[in-house]
Amino acid sequence: MRITVFGATGGVGREIVRQAVSAGHEVTAVVRDPARLPVPLSGLRVHQVARVDEPEALREAVAGRDAVLSALGSRGRRADGVAERLTGSVLTAMEAEGVRRLVVVSAAPVGPRPADEPLLDRLVRKVVGAVLKEVYADLTRMEAALARSTADWTSVRPPKLTDGPLTGKYRTVVGGTPRSGRTLSRADVAHAMLALVDDRASVRQGVGVAY
Repeated sequence: MRITVFGATGGVGREIVRQAVSAGHEVTAVVRDPARLPVPLSGLRVHQVARVDEPEALREAVAGRDAVLSALGSRGRRADGVAERLTGSVLTAMEAEGVRRLVVVSAAPVGPRPADEPLLDRLVRKVVGAVLKEVYADLTRMEAALARSTADWTSVRPPKLTDGPLTGKYRTVVGGTPRSGRTLSRADVAHAMLALVDDRASVRQGVGVAY
């Protein structure tokens, strides 16, 4: 499969690249600074851009791809609309090149609350939501842009990210959120994203993932 990865130098993005290359996919990593990539992987193509918010600069990277995976987003509490803005550029480039499949990283609080959510989980959600209010608002707007697009998108919504190992063992809820799902490793987020590329039931859906 021919895959393009945005946000390839971040924690989730690096895992997507590593796992996709290991699985034998033809992978293109879109980066601003190639030096931030880990040790070069055999078969990895690098597409360097000065700005990710310029759709014309992204068209070559997505042209002819079977799927685009994006780990773009804020790396701190101040989002500044980065997820909405950069994902919008990716969508514009994909539409111009006729590429439809897109899998992105979002966050669990953007999705619906689980049925019978325990009190402790509600309290944690409230506290974390207050601290990361700007980030979640940005991701909510990003998902709204996805819904308005013509892309065959899937939004993967993990809870708190960790640097734990790849296990391949986690819960997935299409259109919902796993009950009491509190953590997921970045490696398993990447695993879930790659697994969902060919899952037609997840198209134009948010997917909750958690241990």
